[in-house]
Amino acid sequence: MSESTDMPPRRGWTQRIASLHPVLRGSAIGLVALLLVGGIGLWMLSRQLPGLIEQRLNAGVKGYRFSVAQAWLTPSLALEIRDLTMIQIDHPDPPVAQIPHWTLSIQWSELLHGVLVSDYVIERPTLHITLPQARKEIQDEVPIQRKGWRDAVYSFYPIKINEFRVFDADITYVDQDSEHPLHFTQLDLVAGNVRNIRSPDDSYPSDIGLTGNIFDTGRVTLRGRANFLAQPHVGFDADIDLTEVPLEPLLSVAGRYNVRLRGGVLSADGRLEYTAQGQTDATLRNLAIQNARIDYVHTPETSAREAQVRRAAARTAKELQNEPRTRIRVEHAEVTRSELGFVNRAADPPYRMFLDEAQLRIENFSNQMREGASKLTLTGKFMGSGRTVVSGTMRPEGRSPDFDLDVKIEDAHLPAMNDVLRAYGKIDVTAGVFSLYSELHVQNGRIAGYVKPLFKDVDVYDPEQDRKKNVLWQAYEGVVGGLAKLLENGPRDEVATQTDLSGPLENPSTSIGQTVLNLIRNGFFNAILPGFDREMESREKRR
Repeated sequence: MSESTDMPPRRGWTQRIASLHPVLRGSAIGLVALLLVGGIGLWMLSRQLPGLIEQRLNAGVKGYRFSVAQAWLTPSLALEIRDLTMIQIDHPDPPVAQIPHWTLSIQWSELLHGVLVSDYVIERPTLHITLPQARKEIQDEVPIQRKGWRDAVYSFYPIKINEFRVFDADITYVDQDSEHPLHFTQLDLVAGNVRNIRSPDDSYPSDIGLTGNIFDTGRVTLRGRANFLAQPHVGFDADIDLTEVPLEPLLSVAGRYNVRLRGGVLSADGRLEYTAQGQTDATLRNLAIQNARIDYVHTPETSAREAQVRRAAARTAKELQNEPRTRIRVEHAEVTRSELGFVNRAADPPYRMFLDEAQLRIENFSNQMREGASKLTLTGKFMGSGRTVVSGTMRPEGRSPDFDLDVKIEDAHLPAMNDVLRAYGKIDVTAGVFSLYSELHVQNGRIAGYVKPLFKDVDVYDPEQDRKKNVLWQAYEGVVGGLAKLLENGPRDEVATQTDLSGPLENPSTSIGQTVLNLIRNGFFNAILPGFDREMESREKRR
């Protein structure tokens, strides 16, 4: 037999409260009432919050309009915002930003330091920026940091920010080509100790960090420190690392500067410091570009724009070189296994000159005289066959470019240059070898040097190749081919001429890069090909 045990009946929470001491019972009832009233108050406030936040943001931030789907205040006094959308008023499509989840909360741990501050956490934001939207922001007289963002946010959550975190951001920038946008994914950003609570005497007391993907396969990492309260500017000092960034997505941006990109990846690491006083110190420790095809494309339509870009680039270069507050240094940069070309679509016929298997190295490049001279070495195959070695020394510019350049091209296959020969000499060849030697010295607004081309085993006329051409053109090429044979230099079978390049620079205010391009244009097209014609004519007269 088993004994039955009588269980006491269960009491509800109201019965339990009723059984308490009268003082405790009153306190419990007051607490429940307070929680109930507080919950009702939070619920009622949360119903008004989306409209309140929209109103404050739209009134405070210039040039943009906001909408908020949901918002509520939690018992811990954290503000939760869901589905916030931001559009630019002048260019509303597409929305500039969409934020699925934004939390503003009190950093309770910082109360131990005697301060009341907050942190912001933004999850999975999407930014979609177009070229018109970017231009509007750049051209706006009110800079973006003065558009009222901070005051607008503080108006509905009046606790100063101390930590800012963004998780899994997705950013798209559409330049001129909507089919090839620039895409950044899985971006995480952290900025801590914004209010300088823990180390107020440190020059850069705040930790900053950024990681993410660039163009799907590339990777960016930034680690450093900042001072967000510095005056008159925010200061920061950070290391930046880029790994395996594909270059081809930059085609739409590069096209604005007449540069065409195909393939190639970039890796780089460096350091960037910007002080509160506005001093900039940028050091690129290593830069490497591999397997790229890079062409500069000239067309009749782009001539005016090219001139504007050249003038702007020259002004910028001069300003940086003469600005002691801005220090730029490249310790080591290289381009390997690549092809560098120049395309002239303004010529008749159009042509392309290129250096295949290009290997370019630059050491110790700087905009400051105290850093000394930089060294340049370029090797490759001119037009796919001519062994090429270019070496140079570049010194930081004063009032005009300052550099030395040695160029050697040997045994290039001349028929590969037929488009160039047709464009400038109205002639083509079926055989021949081209070589070139040049030394150039540019300093104090003057140039000294020479260009010496050599042509070997040139054969202009080929009945099989030219059988479809008219009789007069065949006769012309036959005569030129015969003259080339007469000009052969003894046993070496070479045609040679030398053009001296001495005198003042055409425009001393141009940059080193533009000066080199001008010298290539003048030395090659204005000296080599016409010089070849003059040499043939003089030899014919002597004969």
